[in-house]
Amino acid sequence: MIEELKKHLEAVEAFQADTAEALEAFRIEYLGKKGHLSTFFAALKDIPKEEKKEFGQTVNTLKNAANAKWEALKAELESRTATEARYGDLTRPGAPMPVGSRHPISLVRDQIISIFSGIGFTVSEGPEIEDDWHNFTALNLPEYHPARDMQDTFFIQTDPDILLRTHTSSVQVRYMEQHKPPIRTISPGRVYRNEAISARSHCFFHQVEGLYIDKGVSFADLKQTLQYFTKALFGKSRIRLRPSYFPFTEPSAEVDVYWGLETETDYKITKGTGWLEIMGCGMVDPNVLENCGIDSKEYSGFAFGMGIDRIALLLYQIPDIRLLSENDVRFLKQFKNAL
Repeated sequence: MIEELKKHLEAVEAFQADTAEALEAFRIEYLGKKGHLSTFFAALKDIPKEEKKEFGQTVNTLKNAANAKWEALKAELESRTATEARYGDLTRPGAPMPVGSRHPISLVRDQIISIFSGIGFTVSEGPEIEDDWHNFTALNLPEYHPARDMQDTFFIQTDPDILLRTHTSSVQVRYMEQHKPPIRTISPGRVYRNEAISARSHCFFHQVEGLYIDKGVSFADLKQTLQYFTKALFGKSRIRLRPSYFPFTEPSAEVDVYWGLETETDYKITKGTGWLEIMGCGMVDPNVLENCGIDSKEYSGFAFGMGIDRIALLLYQIPDIRLLSENDVRFLKQFKNAL
């Protein structure tokens, strides 16, 4: 009889239940009125006197083991049931996480940076709150220069020498002051001008300006660089350079890319010419180099600048520049596939 008790004790210790039904069957088998324990307690009176003590102790051990096993498995099943009721079936695939979208400005900026990084340009950044020297004077725009009127400026009232930068050329000035040639860098960033807000213009927008300074840099190098860029970004390599004026470059030019006249939209954005203006450029004026501590007799360079917002409007056929700053989720969701 003792050996039978020990076998039951091993069975109790090894028992596991995955369902409430199996646990209830275990309870009835051992702890029920007609279970094994009731049978063993009833048989206690028939056990020889010399074996009764050991038999009784073993039955009590079996009873305690069966109770402990039942309570432990019951708590485990209740905990599992509560978790499943709260979270559902944990074996099911999880719900898809909502995917955000990149802003079109960020997408275009990163494309431009990637293109120029591929030909050796570094990225430089500077403060958006600038002083007069870096924003104007160092760039061949001394006080009262009439070209300052081309850029309606937000000045800080408490200090007329402090302003919101009107272009990222100020970053180029700071870079030239801190680095010696050869210099090959682009400066992306937000700029501010006191302009009326409309579908085509805003009081703040984004630019990328580029600068290359070394010995023997020519206008031909500038044209080749811009041709490479327009081919990489727009897939179009036909460009033209029209004479223009910028105080900090001489000679200066406006850059047009041939967009074509294949659709009604092409006619609209190019005004029926097929040509689309995308940036300004030119050879860095020697005075600018000297203002930044670079010997203009030994070094020459070119610079260019373009509006990221305008290119984003063009690439994604966005009709209104104000959409770029209104944070309308419905608008931004359209660019999920552009990640």
